[in-house]
Amino acid sequence: MGRATHNFHLPLSEEVHEMLREEAERSGQPATTVAREALQDWLRRRRRERRHVEVARFASEHAGTSLDLDPELEQAGLEAIATRDRD
Repeated sequence: MGRATHNFHLPLSEEVHEMLREEAERSGQPATTVAREALQDWLRRRRRERRHVEVARFASEHAGTSLDLDPELEQAGLEAIATRDRD
């Protein structure tokens, strides 16, 4: 059995609709497939961006605390980078 799907009505401006239609024609895919893939890519990118912001915020808030990077691990990482850069 396939995954459940849901329909979603999305009004598009004439410009976006035309761009979607042109891309569908060029790629030889249905416009719904092109739109679905574009939306999936955008949502994945937004999720990665949001995760990056959250990690950066956490790192900033906890810098210098017990939740900060372990000094020995940090030193090992710096040494690994220096060794890699020399090779």
